Amino acid sequence: MGRHKKLIEEIENLRSNMIKIKVGKYFSHPEVVAASKALDTVLDKYQVMIEVDKKLFPPS
Repeated sequence: MGRHKKLIEEIENLRSNMIKIKVGKYFSHPEVVAASKALDTVLDKYQVMIEVDKKLFPPS
């Protein structure tokens, strides 16, 4: 579960960063798009981790 916590913390940090970057900018601003892509990458990693865990440790 440590790796889950680490990714969740990274997701929260990237989300907060994106919100700060977004202030006063359009969603299509290059800085906002870059921050969003960084967040998406980590969210994708987290989703894959969850799917792998479901296969390795199916619910009872």
